[in-house]
Amino acid sequence: MEKSFSESYKQAGVDVTAGYQSVELMKEAVKSTYSKDVISDLGGFGGLYALHTENIKEPILVSGTDGVGTKLKLAFLMNKHDTIGQDCVAMCVNDIICCGAKPLFFLDYMALGKNIPEVVATIVKGVAKGCKMAGCSLVGGETAEMPGFYQQGEYDLAGFSVGVVEKEKMIDSKNIEVGDQVIGIVSSGVHSNGFSLVRKVFHINEKTVQEYQEELGATLGETLLTPTKIYVKPILELLQNVQVKGISHITGGGFYENMPRMLREGVSLKIQKDSYPILPIFKLIQKQGNIPKRDMYNTFNMGIGMAVIIKKEETKKAIQILEQQGEKAYVIGEVTEGNKEVKIV
Repeated sequence: MEKSFSESYKQAGVDVTAGYQSVELMKEAVKSTYSKDVISDLGGFGGLYALHTENIKEPILVSGTDGVGTKLKLAFLMNKHDTIGQDCVAMCVNDIICCGAKPLFFLDYMALGKNIPEVVATIVKGVAKGCKMAGCSLVGGETAEMPGFYQQGEYDLAGFSVGVVEKEKMIDSKNIEVGDQVIGIVSSGVHSNGFSLVRKVFHINEKTVQEYQEELGATLGETLLTPTKIYVKPILELLQNVQVKGISHITGGGFYENMPRMLREGVSLKIQKDSYPILPIFKLIQKQGNIPKRDMYNTFNMGIGMAVIIKKEETKKAIQILEQQGEKAYVIGEVTEGNKEVKIV
């Protein structure tokens, strides 16, 4: 570590020794995510993972990548960085579980103006926490110090995950029938999309994030920084016990963009907007911004983070399973004839 040091590079704004300090501070948290299939150590050029397929006839690898978006702006303003990592993991693993794939491993990428080891370690510890919640291993990552590109105190965070599913067990919408029901699993809040609109509505700054909101029972900043829920384990439990015909992660684009992605040709969805309690934060956003209802459902998750399609006879059992997993779930709609459209009534 002492030999790898450049005074010239440090004067240009990049301190390589800060990177080493970050790794030391995060090492224990990262290793806590390792399964027996991780065969590399922290600090190598690549993360090594042994893929065991003895119990899988035709393994299909499913990958997903995403970032946290402008929700990071709130983390900067509040100097709170311990939950952002979970957001990053959630945005990736919640996508690949929609195919029925169990996440195996995760990698993160962080770019920042100045490497402050304690902040970097805090962020990565949040990533590790998210990985443990998803049952996957954090096998590697990258921290890029980029002075002049990012302002000091700001950073971007993105991730990448790979999962595996048996080919014949992939969720592919082919078995969806008219009359099947849609179960919505509640979200923890705004999750990690739509924050450009949120910041505009609330004129987000150091003062507004600290304002206590009676409707929320918390400050605006605390509510908005609530981490994205990770649905992997509840969905895997559901897949083991009922026939799941379609799964949709409700992210950017809300109901109208994401729900059609789990449908086959010839069917649509009718969603009852009063079938579940809408979280107070969405009512406040709509009221404060005077936003039309369609735009709300076309931007935010509106309190439903994941939607699954189940045949009517199994919906009661499915909801019981989800509740046993600590989730709140409601029947929020049904499959109708149509052309992959969503109608909210």
